[in-house]
Amino acid sequence: MQRRSFLKAGLLGGLALAVGGAAYRQFRPSVAQRFALDDQGRTMLAVLIPAITGVNPDAPALAAAIDRVGAAINGLPLRVQKEISDLFGLLSMAPTRRLLAGVPAWPEATPAEVAAFLQSWRTHRTEMLQTAYHGLHDLVLGGWYVDPSSWAAIGYPGPMKELSA
Repeated sequence: MQRRSFLKAGLLGGLALAVGGAAYRQFRPSVAQRFALDDQGRTMLAVLIPAITGVNPDAPALAAAIDRVGAAINGLPLRVQKEISDLFGLLSMAPTRRLLAGVPAWPEATPAEVAAFLQSWRTHRTEMLQTAYHGLHDLVLGGWYVDPSSWAAIGYPGPMKELSA
């Protein structure tokens, strides 16, 4: 690749992100408000939860885990909720999802595509994407393992009886 081609690709990529961000902000209110988990966010979490936990849960357990992730996000400060809402929005919009995650659509994403996306963000040289990965990772694991029925999969017997009384 020549230097000019590299610079053009970088400028076009930056322009695409700017246009995507502007379009996203145009359709979303800019006032900090509580996070609302919409259908697109639920679909994304339905794909991410099995990829991050390594467990393919049945539908009721998956729906409950998605609800717990949404509840965990709602317990965070409004500023953090806004950042998570922006992240969910970027991963829901087709152009930015494809550019940032390399996933064509969440319902059609293969486990290999999701694993590659997560691994690329985990080890990315940009701290912002690493932080986004860790945020998604911690929210999903927190929402999954807060339920006592998921403890057996990791061999955790639960809190000591002496401490829980």
